[in-house]
Amino acid sequence: MSDITVVWQVLFALLLFLGSVHGQVSYSIPEEMSKASLVGNIAQDLGLDLKRLKSGKARIYSEDSTEYIELNKDRGVLLIKERIDRETLCGQRTPCALHFQIILENPMELYSINVEITDINDNPPSFENNEMKFKISESAVIGAKFVLERANDADVGMNDLQSYSLNSNDNFVLKLRNQPDGRTFVEMVLQKPLDREKQDTLSLVLTAVDGGDPQLSGTAQIHITVLDVNDNAPVFTQQMYRASIEENAPKGTVLTTVSASDADQGSNGDIIYSMSNTLDEARTMFEIDEKSGVLKLKGTVDYEKARHYVIDVQASDEGGLTDSCKVHIDVLDTNDNAPAINVLSKSNVIPENSKLGVVVGMFKVQDPDSGEDGRVECLIRDNAPFTLKTTTNGFYSLVTDADLDREMNSVYNITVTCNDAGLPSLSSSISLSLQVSDVNDNAPMFERSSYEASVVENNSPGISIFRLLAKDADWNQNARVSYILEESSVNGVSVSSYVSVNAESGVVNALRSFDYEQLKSFPLRVKAQDGGSPPLSTNVSVVILIQDQNDNAPQILYPVQTSGSLVTEIVPRSADVGYLVTKVVAVDVDSGQNAWLSYKIQKVTDRALFEVGAQNGEIRTIRQVTDKDTVKQKLTVIVEDNGKPSRSATVNVNVALADSFPEVLSEFSDFTHDKEYNDNLTFYLVLALAVVSFLFIVSIIAILSVKCYRWKRDRMLYKSNGNLPVIPYYPPLYADVGGTGTLQHVYNYEHYRTTDSRKSDMKYVRPCNQSIISLDNTEIQTLPHAHNEKLIDDTDNQVRDWDICFVL
Repeated sequence: MSDITVVWQVLFALLLFLGSVHGQVSYSIPEEMSKASLVGNIAQDLGLDLKRLKSGKARIYSEDSTEYIELNKDRGVLLIKERIDRETLCGQRTPCALHFQIILENPMELYSINVEITDINDNPPSFENNEMKFKISESAVIGAKFVLERANDADVGMNDLQSYSLNSNDNFVLKLRNQPDGRTFVEMVLQKPLDREKQDTLSLVLTAVDGGDPQLSGTAQIHITVLDVNDNAPVFTQQMYRASIEENAPKGTVLTTVSASDADQGSNGDIIYSMSNTLDEARTMFEIDEKSGVLKLKGTVDYEKARHYVIDVQASDEGGLTDSCKVHIDVLDTNDNAPAINVLSKSNVIPENSKLGVVVGMFKVQDPDSGEDGRVECLIRDNAPFTLKTTTNGFYSLVTDADLDREMNSVYNITVTCNDAGLPSLSSSISLSLQVSDVNDNAPMFERSSYEASVVENNSPGISIFRLLAKDADWNQNARVSYILEESSVNGVSVSSYVSVNAESGVVNALRSFDYEQLKSFPLRVKAQDGGSPPLSTNVSVVILIQDQNDNAPQILYPVQTSGSLVTEIVPRSADVGYLVTKVVAVDVDSGQNAWLSYKIQKVTDRALFEVGAQNGEIRTIRQVTDKDTVKQKLTVIVEDNGKPSRSATVNVNVALADSFPEVLSEFSDFTHDKEYNDNLTFYLVLALAVVSFLFIVSIIAILSVKCYRWKRDRMLYKSNGNLPVIPYYPPLYADVGGTGTLQHVYNYEHYRTTDSRKSDMKYVRPCNQSIISLDNTEIQTLPHAHNEKLIDDTDNQVRDWDICFVL
């Protein structure tokens, strides 16, 4: 085992240890493993549960290895997805490894995985040309060197090319020289002069052997033509040429010019330049003019793919003598790559009550340029409540750094811009859309802190008074407002018997008809509650004002009028103009203009004698009383309110124009009940007669019902031959309702009869009533007498019992 191999193994073990410390896992597998082969138990190595892999939607993120490795979440292992060819994947680069990440969500987690691909000896050494031809002069001196084409082996380490061998011959031996870049320079050295006359051609076999187990080898045929004397070989002016070129330089760009000289003359001094011992990649990138030695760019160089090239240039003369040099080409980096942003995971929705520092997105930023051109800085363009947190290896986390409020902003379109430090700077951007889900953090709000509403009295029950409106800044169910009438009392009665509130619309409806004279206003409280969990609510005070209607007529307080008499005012005949006769006093229980009263005379015996004040109701004389004026004066005053329509009341005022009271009595002796009084009396008499008649009819029906019931019971007793059980019977009491009939005493008799008259009996039970109170308000009488009487009726064979109450 070589020293380089031991160093690589030590470095790999160190990387494996550091990776495990930082949440990294490393594996080592050989190339060319079959599909579905086990790479490693990732769940066990990361300390994860299989359920966590499934619930976290574990997946592999990689830029170049997802086609080779797959994750089996059911078993928690990494498997080979596609055959891995180390040479195709890494070429000559060592160590060769696949780098990828395993991403978990809910919560977001990131693990780095390294899988080293070890080489197996699956490629034998090979020569670009299976035949090498040389023309060597017979005058070639001992020690002349002839550069042979180097073999290429795609394997690395011990499996790479290790040695060369030349089949046994007398003229040439093989010489190997190690170059500073690690390559082996193969030369064929002349050890015995050639003799064209003895042998003009030679055929040799060059064999290249690697160090694998088993060893693999490749061969190339060497054909040597012995020429006539050419004793000077070309010589390069310098053994190493250096050149540099910027990446993305145009094709045809001149890199450098190599130069060699040959001391021979003629055709033996003509030099041809060519590239040798060069990999196919360099041959496709560069070309050399065989005559001038000018090295030009043939393809397109990319610093991110290769940073330098080494080209072997050979100078040959016509005699077959050669010399070689090397051209080292450095590729200069330019800022030709913008930062690449790869989103690893993101959230589409976040609750508005999320705490600070919640991760809503993860992404990786890479810039393959070098130096300042590859240094990247990311920022958020919009003034959003988010910030970026960076980790190692270009990983960024987008986290919240301020409180979210869905009512202020329900959607955030976040633009992340990444700029490199090159001149000019290149940038890339991504946009993330994040919905803010609602949380019930806003209570319903009324438009005002308190409300007043009015309803006209005598309203119809069920009428809408007004509508409350509360708005909730939340969304959906959290913003659905319900209105609730809070329990309280109005004059000792629950407010819910006065009004109701529609839970959906907030309309306040009257449940009864209001009377302004009984209730002028009342307060209530309504709660607006949203549909969140838990619900939030707000209360508001509402005052319902009852508006007055003109539903009450004025009431006359003076002069007082009774059904039996009228007040008479006496005015002396000597009364002056403006004499105050009397004053009509009236009130109206309504309010406002409905209670504004006005007075005017409707009827009057002498309209030219009296007038009434329209506002104060004062009746005054408007002229001097004369002897011709009638003693008896009658005025009818109408009192009207100011409502629409107006209501009124009338009052009769009797006025006597006399100087003495006896004169008044003689004139007013025929004043009896007026027509209005007589009409009222007739109505009450008719009503009393109807009530008495109704009670009489009801009494007759009740008596007949009792008699019929007892007759049926006696028939049943007769048919059973007196075998029915004795049932106590308590006779009813009959009394004179008015206490003023012709019978003055009440007696109670019980008469028992059987089919045998000799066994019949009549006995005294009790008085019908020991104390019957007359309806006469002036006298209370108690009936003091009660007798028993036995009656026999031989013509009736039925068993009867009679309860008879007589008022004597």
